[in-house]
Amino acid sequence: MTAAYGGLVERNLFTLRRFDVPVLDPGTPELRVLHISDLHLTAAQKRKQAWISDLARLRPDYVINTGDTSSDPNGIPAIMAALGPLFDFPGAFVPGNNDYYLPQPKNPARYFLPDKTGDLTGRKRMPWAELAAAMAGAGWLDLTHQRATVDVAGVSIALAGTDDPHLRRARYAKIAGAADPDAAVRIGVIHSPEPAMLNSFTGDGYDLVLAGHTHGGQIRVPFGPAIVTNCGIDVHRARWLHQWDSRMWFNVCAGLGTNPFMPFRIACRPEAVLLTLVARDARPH
Repeated sequence: MTAAYGGLVERNLFTLRRFDVPVLDPGTPELRVLHISDLHLTAAQKRKQAWISDLARLRPDYVINTGDTSSDPNGIPAIMAALGPLFDFPGAFVPGNNDYYLPQPKNPARYFLPDKTGDLTGRKRMPWAELAAAMAGAGWLDLTHQRATVDVAGVSIALAGTDDPHLRRARYAKIAGAADPDAAVRIGVIHSPEPAMLNSFTGDGYDLVLAGHTHGGQIRVPFGPAIVTNCGIDVHRARWLHQWDSRMWFNVCAGLGTNPFMPFRIACRPEAVLLTLVARDARPH
């Protein structure tokens, strides 16, 4: 009964989370950042596609996609159509592990092992280069090992991103160095929220890091933590907004999809997150 609920009901209960993040200097206008992640879209998922498109009604100032956008090697037209209304707003993206390799059945025990990636030999590749080019062509910034400073609604945002840490493709040294001190806010963008990466961003003066990958645990103890996170972050911080240290915050979006071979969620609804960046003297909720 629980599995049926998780597979037929909860995985389709798409939810918008909202958090205030106190990272701006006093007097800086508020910014609304839509954080999407782990869409795992396929061409057949019409309901999910429509829900994603409807997020444009929020009219965010900026959109950040933290990876695992696709689970379908033939799904680029459907993905671009679903994201189409969001391309009306400036945005940025990084890849996730399933953007590179086609999902396949996985022994659940691997989530508890130190090597969570496994042997990639012979795995079918996904058309990530084509999807990245399509999103960049639609106006979003590819932050794979890139730094940039953008003006959003008159507010300067310093951005930096890496390739996917889960596949050990992240090379933080390519973006290392003090974050732009003149920007109103400094945001790091990664797929998997590995503690070493978070430490690197906070060491360089970033105010906020956005990540995904965990699916919030996908299966959680009701009213309790995730069972596993599939990365180095602890089970109590597998989703939502948390403070990493005295300065830096990080948000882990639980995402909108699942691995197609594990199509269920329990006590962990699929989500997108609207972050309102506010002055540091404000408190989050």
